[in-house]
Amino acid sequence: MAKLGQIAREFTHSFPAMKGVQAGREYYVAMFPLKLLPTFFKQENDDLPPALRAQRALNKARVRPLSNYITKNSKNYIFSSLTASVNGKVEFEKFNEDAIGQRLGTLHVPMDAKFLINDGQHRRAAIEDALEKVPEIANETISIVLFVDEGLKKSQQMFADLNRYAIRPTKSLGILYDHRDPMSRLTNRLTKKVIIFKGMTETARSTISNRSRKLFTLSSIYQATKRLLHKKDGEGVSKEEESFAEEFWNETAKNMPDWLDAVARKVNTSELRQDYIHSHGVALQALAITGSSLIATYPQKWQQKLGKLQKINWRRDNADLWEGRALTGGRLSRAENNVLLTSNVIKATIGLSLDPKETQVEELYAKGKNHK
Repeated sequence: MAKLGQIAREFTHSFPAMKGVQAGREYYVAMFPLKLLPTFFKQENDDLPPALRAQRALNKARVRPLSNYITKNSKNYIFSSLTASVNGKVEFEKFNEDAIGQRLGTLHVPMDAKFLINDGQHRRAAIEDALEKVPEIANETISIVLFVDEGLKKSQQMFADLNRYAIRPTKSLGILYDHRDPMSRLTNRLTKKVIIFKGMTETARSTISNRSRKLFTLSSIYQATKRLLHKKDGEGVSKEEESFAEEFWNETAKNMPDWLDAVARKVNTSELRQDYIHSHGVALQALAITGSSLIATYPQKWQQKLGKLQKINWRRDNADLWEGRALTGGRLSRAENNVLLTSNVIKATIGLSLDPKETQVEELYAKGKNHK
């Protein structure tokens, strides 16, 4: 075993660690018990001006969802490593002299050393909050990628470098890979059971390229089905609700000849998206709003009522109908008012009354149109 050099063991904190090298600089990956994070990694003073900080100000609105994620999934949560700097003189005690043993060992950090998180401050804050609700996770660990600090400028540069190329996954890909969220699970099942979604759903991106033969994105199906069932984030889905969602989208597809032509490859999907309103997320959400009202008003014969969808002229060049509703200045809009105004057209065609909010939006639309 290597002997400790300048650091007296009784005045250090010790952690199992691995040693690595990047850009000629040594760094360490250490295992920290969760209960020690609030003690070792203090939150930077948000009152300091940005130029004197090495982190962005903590966004407390981001902390609560992360904390809830841990507390609700304390048996199967997962967090990636934090990246941090330490400003003290550390010493690495290697296990032995062979190739592997030289990189495995114990990291000794002076007790008066200060730690600074360069990446992961919201995860740290969420863990601190979760520890109060699920203290049984206190002795579980998280890996810390630890660099020896070289001052404020270096820490600021580390923050910039770590976030320079960070890209969030698309909403569609997040839904595809999320097996925990009930609505995500339902949406993925619908893409295998609903005729218009099967083989016609873009699952990796939240937009569809002109060359793609896909018709809808997974994220638009997710949002629309969520509105159809009146679900909040994380809320469960019953078997009856799942069956209704599947039946509703299949029945809707039966009354959208253009959609069925796309499935049969009788029409190019890029032409549908270019020429029609019904092949976009704004229409899918509007149909979902209508469907929710339809099942409530006509629980026994809602399927027959959907036949009136075929009376709607969905063409984008039907500006008298769609401009100001699904279109704003000729461009599709998924803003809430546009979704409601599009739904109002569908409801009027089917013979459904508007709720107070929809009525208000319709009156404002009519007033604006009359003043032109």
